Amino acid sequence: MWVVKLGGSLINTCDLPSTLKTLADHGAGNVVIVPGGGVFADQVRYLQKELQIDDTTAHRMALRAMEQFGALLTSLDPRFHAANTIEAMHNWLNKKEIPVWFPYDMIADNPAIKATWDISSDSLSLWLAQALRCQNLVLLKSTVPENDNYSADFLSQSGYLDHAFASMMTEMLVKPWWLFYEQIESFISLLDNKDDAAATMKEIT
Repeated sequence: MWVVKLGGSLINTCDLPSTLKTLADHGAGNVVIVPGGGVFADQVRYLQKELQIDDTTAHRMALRAMEQFGALLTSLDPRFHAANTIEAMHNWLNKKEIPVWFPYDMIADNPAIKATWDISSDSLSLWLAQALRCQNLVLLKSTVPENDNYSADFLSQSGYLDHAFASMMTEMLVKPWWLFYEQIESFISLLDNKDDAAATMKEIT
């Protein structure tokens, strides 16, 4: 099993329907999708600043923002399905489909997850992989880090990942990988068990 976090910025930077088709063609039954917040979460950030919304409310709205992107994903390919529990995810995987995590029910009142922008869909994807007992996480991103630096500390401090990611990673039995969206074929090779699988996937250390 692989948990794949789809960055919200992919809405603007790739052929999203084609990317989803590729993932479904090769990963159905083996891949769980975590949607980023993208433009939907950006609107929450804007509203919090403009209206002085409290952190708890903004946190809940940001989780719904992830679900908005998730709803978009499920509308673009019939093999993608909303799943708000671990059981639902396994049910879709067993049917050789792809579950898309709708996180609100599992996260909104979870005392282990602080209501802060330090924890975004990046760190939540780590949390979900751990909850699924899945050792592999792919962060499908629209950018490549400066100087090709894939240190978790650098990525968190430089804003490529959220601030909590590096510290959360030390507590998880999960191996995270960075994957630039234009190199998705390397991940597809991995799903297809080809020898050159991880050539362009970068392990976050």
